[in-house]
Amino acid sequence: MGLNEEARTVRVDIGELVLDGFGPLDPDGVSAAFRTELARLIRERGVPLAVDGGRVVDALSGLPPLPATTSPSRLGEALARAVHAGLSGRGERR
Repeated sequence: MGLNEEARTVRVDIGELVLDGFGPLDPDGVSAAFRTELARLIRERGVPLAVDGGRVVDALSGLPPLPATTSPSRLGEALARAVHAGLSGRGERR
């Protein structure tokens, strides 16, 4: 980091996540893949909605559809991409 750069922290709190219509899934596997992919996306691409400082987004809607899959890894990664898209301004903020 240069002298004029400051460390930035992005905090994403998700109280509850409900996935309907996916059949039995490994929730720990989905959660682990989600956390890993979302951290990667934030690290590599940032969060445009957070550029101007402490912004709070209560809910995201209008997110891209998730794939019909029973793979916890694939679902967690797709979910992270959808959430990141919402945090990047693609989707509706409430």
